[in-house]
Amino acid sequence: MNTDLQEKRIPIIKIRDFLIVSIQVDMHDRLAIKLQSQILEEIAKTGAKGVLIDISVLEMVDSFIGRMLSGMATMASIMDAAVVIVGMQPAVAITLVELGLDMPGVDTALNMEKGMEMLEKRMRDQQVEDF
Repeated sequence: MNTDLQEKRIPIIKIRDFLIVSIQVDMHDRLAIKLQSQILEEIAKTGAKGVLIDISVLEMVDSFIGRMLSGMATMASIMDAAVVIVGMQPAVAITLVELGLDMPGVDTALNMEKGMEMLEKRMRDQQVEDF
């Protein structure tokens, strides 16, 4: 099989109660669908309470990839996991706004460190609400 046609796998790393997803390749439709399934499966399998998605490598997104990111966040939220997207390039942010894509329940941060802080804060706030 031609190596160009082989599917790339984006690693999903679990750290404490969080999943870390660092996209290091250009996204295409099939890869986005596969990643969405992998993240949701990992949330179900590990009980992760947060997902940090690093999209700093993505220089452009089309409407499909934008909808996949939004849908992934909504689905993760339904599964009781917070989503933080980090490293968004200005062109990506502009495209998402121009496409009119809402991302309810999704926090954004400039980098992974700030994103982890946001997830940890959400966890602390949730623990306080549970009491």
